[in-house]
Amino acid sequence: MGVRFIVIGGYAAALRGSPVLTEDLDICYARDRENLERLAEALRELHAKLRGPGVPEDLPFQLDPETFELGDRFTLQTDAGKLDVMAVPSGTAGFEDLDAAADTMEIAGLRVRVAALDDLIAMKEAAGRPKDRIHLEWLRSMRDMIDRGETPS
Repeated sequence: MGVRFIVIGGYAAALRGSPVLTEDLDICYARDRENLERLAEALRELHAKLRGPGVPEDLPFQLDPETFELGDRFTLQTDAGKLDVMAVPSGTAGFEDLDAAADTMEIAGLRVRVAALDDLIAMKEAAGRPKDRIHLEWLRSMRDMIDRGETPS
């Protein structure tokens, strides 16, 4: 069994039909011990390092279950690209909350859980960042289309 996570953020919005591009992948992870061990192992295999303004490239970062149990948000650079890892995204109660309404989608041959449109809206609203305004406009527009019985393209 692999890491249990939900795709959230801009990538999830794009999978739902938003044309807004994103530079990273955001995920919300389950916090049970076995999953924390799998998450830490997967990130070690991807050579994950902390990233962000003012973060030195050689800053030591302990990739173990305890780190992900005690922390909540990690902004990482991996061999596969930028990855933001969260336990409890703004506007949610965490993995179980998001998993209840998430859908399974296939991405590059992998089946992954993707946050529901209404959860994406709630997360963007709760985050309240200026960069989320465009995403929110598209997500709300998509919600309105669905409510009218139309299919977002």
